[in-house]
Amino acid sequence: MNYKDLRIIFMGTPEFAVVSLDKLVTAGCNIVAVITAPDKPAGRGMEIQFSAVKKYAVEKGITVLQPEKLKNSDFIEQLKSLQADLQIVVAFRMLPEMVWNMPPMGTLNLHGSLLPQYRGAAPINWAIINGEAYTGVTTFKLKQEIDTGDILLTEKIPLIENENAGTLHDKMKFVGADLLLKTVIGLSKNSITETPQNHHEVLKNAPKIFTENCVIDWHKSAVEINQLINGLSPYPAAFTHLNEKKLKIFSAEIELSDTTSIEKGTYHTDGKNYLKFSCGDGYLNIKDLQLEGKKRMPISDFLRGYRFN
Repeated sequence: MNYKDLRIIFMGTPEFAVVSLDKLVTAGCNIVAVITAPDKPAGRGMEIQFSAVKKYAVEKGITVLQPEKLKNSDFIEQLKSLQADLQIVVAFRMLPEMVWNMPPMGTLNLHGSLLPQYRGAAPINWAIINGEAYTGVTTFKLKQEIDTGDILLTEKIPLIENENAGTLHDKMKFVGADLLLKTVIGLSKNSITETPQNHHEVLKNAPKIFTENCVIDWHKSAVEINQLINGLSPYPAAFTHLNEKKLKIFSAEIELSDTTSIEKGTYHTDGKNYLKFSCGDGYLNIKDLQLEGKKRMPISDFLRGYRFN
């Protein structure tokens, strides 16, 4: 079968998913409908906001479905009426079995890691926090347990020095889109062998990031702290406190030194050129930061206007 003859339903919400959807549309895939999050009020004026995927779909004239509940009987009937051969999920919520098991070719998902490693909600963040040399993307078939389905294709992505979550996210959405199209073409030709995940190897998980994960422990090594900063930059951002105010740190440079006799987390500054915090084996020179109640800025701008106690 030609991949352009497949009837495909695409499910996704954020801008990350738009790149994959555009890749499929541009390649001539038959997207019969898009399923995305319901419209929500946002901003000071609480104006109704569309998801990034809905905005794209409307521009392209693609049918959009926005169910509040994925088990709603009317929604299920709508899905059945579309007679999709395949469903594709990119950055969307969990699906009930009655949805993911509906198409004859199943439902495939794009995940931001090399499965089975880094299953979970935040694979981009945790790969950097843990100091991996590389990560990647995986397409796989959905099953009941999250991120455990049979693997279709993978693509490795090396992590460069001081890679942060933002830059990796932007790389991954394009690498992932290419892999997704390659997967659709392979499935249409029946040329992909589904590979069960290895459940016996030691796995690193990627759970959702909470506030407690973002607090900097200055007793750790400079490398570990820098990985945390990069892995949480630009969002939600690692943080410490400066004169009792929350200080988010987006980038820093490592300065190895003997800090045995120095209290960890103590800041040092000349008030003009540098602000650094002592840690387990040296200092972290802060380069990009945001003090509570202020905007994000480079260290030079911050020091120009801040008065230390």
